[in-house]
Amino acid sequence: MPDTSSRTAAPESGTRPASGLLRRALADVRSSRAPGLAPYVPERPFPRSGAGMPLAGCEARPGAGPGGGGRAVIDLDRVLRLSLAAPAGTSGRLRPVPSAGALHPVRAHLLIGPGCSLPPGRYAYDPRAHRAHRRGPAPDGVSPGVLVVLTVAASRTVAHYGHRAWPLLLLDTGHAAAALALAGPPAADVLVCFDADAALLSAAAGLHSAPDRPDTRPGAEPELPLAAVRLTPTGVTADAPGTLTAWAGPIRAGTPSARPGAETAAPTELAAARNLLHHIARAPELPGGTWHPAPRPEPVTDGALEKRRSAPPDDLTHPPGEYLLARLLTTTRTARPDGPAWTAAVGGDAPGLYAKAPGSRGLDVRASGDARPTLARWAAGQQWIGGAGAVLLAHGCPGDAPAAAVRTCHLAAGYAAGAVQAHATALGLRSRPIGSWQQADLGAALGEAPGRDWIVHGLAVGAPPPPGRAAPGFVRHPPTAERPAASTPLASTPPVTTAPASTPPASTPPASTPPAPEARLPTPLAPTPPATATTTPAAPATPPGEEERP
Repeated sequence: MPDTSSRTAAPESGTRPASGLLRRALADVRSSRAPGLAPYVPERPFPRSGAGMPLAGCEARPGAGPGGGGRAVIDLDRVLRLSLAAPAGTSGRLRPVPSAGALHPVRAHLLIGPGCSLPPGRYAYDPRAHRAHRRGPAPDGVSPGVLVVLTVAASRTVAHYGHRAWPLLLLDTGHAAAALALAGPPAADVLVCFDADAALLSAAAGLHSAPDRPDTRPGAEPELPLAAVRLTPTGVTADAPGTLTAWAGPIRAGTPSARPGAETAAPTELAAARNLLHHIARAPELPGGTWHPAPRPEPVTDGALEKRRSAPPDDLTHPPGEYLLARLLTTTRTARPDGPAWTAAVGGDAPGLYAKAPGSRGLDVRASGDARPTLARWAAGQQWIGGAGAVLLAHGCPGDAPAAAVRTCHLAAGYAAGAVQAHATALGLRSRPIGSWQQADLGAALGEAPGRDWIVHGLAVGAPPPPGRAAPGFVRHPPTAERPAASTPLASTPPVTTAPASTPPASTPPASTPPAPEARLPTPLAPTPPATATTTPAAPATPPGEEERP
């Protein structure tokens, strides 16, 4: 499998200082300023005319194989059904891939070569109808496989979340990339790119690159490209950046059909979000980007992908055991080694913040004390987080991070959370993403330099309640050899303090570790008082399994 993760960017790529625009946007989205409420905005009709091409049953079409014969190696019906498609007969709000507010702003453009279940060409995918709309031919000599360019249509998310929308759009795109990568067939190699230049991605997808282009396409909202996923038949050597460049060129695609309706958010706020994402996604120094392999966690099967859903908060109160939690934290690192750090907050018998122990299958303690009530305050006041079994936290992204780092950090956080959610489902656990965070300076709360280590994403995880046990509790075990998930729990140990960095992996209970300077968590803030009545119309409650509106 081609591995281009070692490609290095030009010296300035990702290192030039953050612009004042980006620094102000990061500070604003992390502040306590609440967005103005607006009524729920329904999803617009798919902006393509015609019925589109059905995906089911096309894998056996004549000439679908890489050499012009046999069955297709990449069955796009299966890939998209397990990742982005809205289940048949539903409203389309609850899908295999999670999305903030169940708004699903991510769109997929399929750049198809030989070896796929659809004929080569450029297509737009309609997840509600599970159909592909052909928009143009494939370049001559294009390599086998499919290149999926992921874009976002920002208006509904901005209408719902205001100035807090743009990080959620990045997180949603990361989740969508993970869903596609996990759904890749066993006979295909999968590569994912989070740093290709937006102009190149737009050209490859046959889209206009300017986010504020004049409205020459009535009702067709501008789309902002943020990421790409490449599926190639195993054994086929393909240069992913070169394939992306081959698809780029003069726009040859059909234009979207006219749809009535005006923008659904204040033009200035929507324009600001679009221009900020366009600024973040520019990468002229290395337009083809870096492409990373996308391993699927071993226990994840198609059945797990079909069952994966965000759980309601009431199903997340029982903590997973240390063994399972360590496995999930391992997945956060293997899914995206270039992404942010991950830490788990748990309560129960040994409340604290835990990280994966280097060189061990166990956990290290970062700090003692129950962080979940504070996390509930930081996560837009979602009080259920204070009783969650465990909360996995992606953190990093300093306030002065350059644009490339902000983009990659949020996309990689969403991607890793998507991979962990599938892994948790395969392990019999339940989970729910948490995307909106304010004043969540984790580093400062732990006594480190402020403004350097912010929470950017979260995933609440819960285990099914043990038979006959009602009260949840986290049992802390020392790092040991890998145990089966069903092994008998060891006796719990007293709460522990942060271990010094030089301490080797322990083989005895953490309580025996010599005393070390303790990293205390901040005192949980008082519960948020009930909101007073307001005459501003609010969006209706989101269904179980989706992030609540702040």
